[in-house]
Amino acid sequence: MKRALITGISGQDGSYLSEYLLSLGYEVHGILRRHSVAENQDVRIRDLDVITHYGDLTDELSLVRILQEHEFDEVYNIAAMSHVRISTDMPSFTIKTNSLGVLNMLELCRVLQPNAKFYQASSSEMFGNSIDEDGCQRITTPMHPVSPYGC
Repeated sequence: MKRALITGISGQDGSYLSEYLLSLGYEVHGILRRHSVAENQDVRIRDLDVITHYGDLTDELSLVRILQEHEFDEVYNIAAMSHVRISTDMPSFTIKTNSLGVLNMLELCRVLQPNAKFYQASSSEMFGNSIDEDGCQRITTPMHPVSPYGC
């Protein structure tokens, strides 16, 4: 049985990804960031057969603990501070979570889970208002983010 770890498991995309991986027969683990109202932090995944761990992308020791205790075949990093407008109110938190958090996951996977496949979710916000002549965005489109979230 394959084992997957999902950061951001309690969000919309995390819950849908969990359902999909469970349907394929995976054992699914997820990282939850503790909320002040604990009863609401797992609403989207409460009825799913997933194993959750408390942790935070900006707290390397919590990630080390999880990655040392379990061997994963796949790691999906989809946790982020994902509200574009609020990212301008909280730019430092946004950059720490969305950039340093990715670095933490990549480095810890490299050291502790070298055989795991790693998936990083990102956003078209990285391109900002930049589009190609045909109105599309591609990997070759210049990046000109206009918010901390896009950065």
